[in-house]
Amino acid sequence: MRLSLTLAAVLVVSVVSVVAGRAYAQQRPAAAGVHIDPAKVAEALAKGGTLLTRPDLIVQGSHRDRGGQVEVHDKETDVLYILEGEATFVFGGTMVGGKVSRPEQWLGTDITGGETHKIGKGDVFVIPAGIPHWFKEVPKSVSYFVVKVVK
Repeated sequence: MRLSLTLAAVLVVSVVSVVAGRAYAQQRPAAAGVHIDPAKVAEALAKGGTLLTRPDLIVQGSHRDRGGQVEVHDKETDVLYILEGEATFVFGGTMVGGKVSRPEQWLGTDITGGETHKIGKGDVFVIPAGIPHWFKEVPKSVSYFVVKVVK
């Protein structure tokens, strides 16, 4: 009799645990996916802007009509996808004239020893944290997405 009561108690606890676990999974916020309205995306690509910020990543739309400064991010890997336009993009090598612009972010004036690429629609670059990179020349304009994966 005692064995039957013990087995019944274990069975009840197991069923309650499974049901409670399923209920919790259904009540959790939908952190697995995010939809960003196309109008917001278009605005970010036209003017530049952040589309999503989480502790582990940042998604931005970017637009440039001229070259920029050399950048190095201590804790962010940049994944860039070029949507339209063209530019000269340099990465790798050594930053020249680097100064901290804000915590864990550096800006510089040049790169020595980097790889230079003429880029356009469809190009993808993955720039690990700590690697200098630079939109050196932008003849007309370039629009692109950046996903920053944060260490």
